[in-house]
Amino acid sequence: MAEHTHVLFVEDDDVIREATQLALERDGFVVTAMPDGLSGLEAFRADRPDIALLDVMVPGLDGVSLCRRIRDESTVPVIMLSARADSIDVVLGLEAGADDYVTKPFDGAVLVARIRAVLRRFGHASGPRADGGSESASTEHGGGVLTFGAGSGPGELEIDTEGMEVRRGGAPVSLTPTEMRLLLEFSSSPGTVLSRDKLLERVWDYGWGGDTRVVDVHVQRLRTKIGQDRIETVRGFGYKLKA
Repeated sequence: MAEHTHVLFVEDDDVIREATQLALERDGFVVTAMPDGLSGLEAFRADRPDIALLDVMVPGLDGVSLCRRIRDESTVPVIMLSARADSIDVVLGLEAGADDYVTKPFDGAVLVARIRAVLRRFGHASGPRADGGSESASTEHGGGVLTFGAGSGPGELEIDTEGMEVRRGGAPVSLTPTEMRLLLEFSSSPGTVLSRDKLLERVWDYGWGGDTRVVDVHVQRLRTKIGQDRIETVRGFGYKLKA
């Protein structure tokens, strides 16, 4: 998978940037490494990499702002790098559209595993920018299209599982591939409570424990697109899509 996979890596620490670039290249990745956010944005637009690794604290244009700029233009996967696991920067990065994050200092093997996990799920949920919907009610299956809240007007949610498109009240709403995978997971078992750990395993491809904030922030992002009432929080257990 790594062969010819192009990674944009934005990191202002020279030692970390050079060591990580060498480690990724040894694993077969093609790496463009930049020391600040502005040069990182230029490189992104020029090279259109397969994945972006963005340190939160970089000069010029910080990593969170850079993530937002990238997300405005592309659904390319983004992993944020943060020096503090409990930092608000982690949540800000996820809210800006990042798909995952890794805490520094990190082991090179862990970073490579996380990159591969993100690329695997993007391979499964690739395609045009998807769309989303809201409100609750019945579910209909037909031609790969799932419908929730049928006949409820602007609240109707349609999920085309073959075309990877979603409509809310007939209008397309853009989703990132990670958001699409999350919605597909919910829609495959509407009314069933899915724990955060189960969603980490199924959507983020984690074979190990992960930070459930990744799930919580993505659920919130998804709610803003398909309707706040569509996904219900079941305290102490997880989330479920209203059937």
